[in-house]
Amino acid sequence: MKTRIGIVGYGNLGRGVEMAIAQNPDMELAGVFTRRDPSSVKIATEGVQVYPLSEAGKKKGEIDVMILCGGSATDLPVQTPELARDFNVIDSFDTHARIPEHFKNVDDACQEGGTVGIISVGWDPGLFSLNRIYAESILPNGKTYTFWGKGVSQGHSDAIRRVKGVKMGIQYTVPVEKAVEAVRACKNPELTTREKHTRECYVVAEEGADKAVIEAEIKNMPNYFSDYDTTVTFMDEESFQKEHQAMPHGGFVIRTGKTGNGETTDQLIEYSLKLGSNPEFTSSVLVAYARAAHRLACEGVKGCKTVFDIAPAYLSPMSGEEIRKNLL
Repeated sequence: MKTRIGIVGYGNLGRGVEMAIAQNPDMELAGVFTRRDPSSVKIATEGVQVYPLSEAGKKKGEIDVMILCGGSATDLPVQTPELARDFNVIDSFDTHARIPEHFKNVDDACQEGGTVGIISVGWDPGLFSLNRIYAESILPNGKTYTFWGKGVSQGHSDAIRRVKGVKMGIQYTVPVEKAVEAVRACKNPELTTREKHTRECYVVAEEGADKAVIEAEIKNMPNYFSDYDTTVTFMDEESFQKEHQAMPHGGFVIRTGKTGNGETTDQLIEYSLKLGSNPEFTSSVLVAYARAAHRLACEGVKGCKTVFDIAPAYLSPMSGEEIRKNLL
């Protein structure tokens, strides 16, 4: 029997989830739920209906897992616990400082509804989190480094677009190669924020806007650019549309440590991702964890989980016997 998936929100992430479901024969799309007028949302899967999000509760029992594709700032803190009372849920909540609070809210709802929720699923938090815990458990005498990029930061790009006089803008996070080389050489450097990453901004200015003022405002923006070496490149709209429509990202987690007597033997663990499409990859991770949520629910498990709590075998469509034969 296929796992019936509901998608909540149909932006870049929701569309990615729909495509990922199509690549997994053991899953099927059961419905898309939106705050928009359902008649205005055109999905790719034939024969599947779009419903108002306000009516999601009517589908209780018809959907095995709801994958929530909203934003972490205002959508997921409300939607995930609300829907978890009626459905098994997955989200990609990525506001690191608020994960403990979000976990508790979702767990309370899951305990009340007898459901399974898996939060903060993606690549960071998510797959990078797993690699940090594996590496730190194996090399306790060491240091962990996480580098992001080169890739598009959606939050920083939004911040650029809020600057007066900016018509279009995008920002790329770029690791500082000198810092990466020092880490890979097991030198265990102490790195400041500025020493780890740079910010590359590409901007289309409104006609008549003062580019010098725009550049200064971007470079001095607290919490976004002021702590980084930032470059601002102005370009015409046609070039921007041609060169900056993709959403690549990625990065790597590195753990360096010493084994033996703890002084002489250098060891290094590195995990990296190079993503042509951040939302499509994140969607694929969400779908794999939806499989796990359904399996856990069928076993009678309830409550909120994170990627740390899910055994890898639950992610795979293969049986235990097949996994041991082909992957162990």
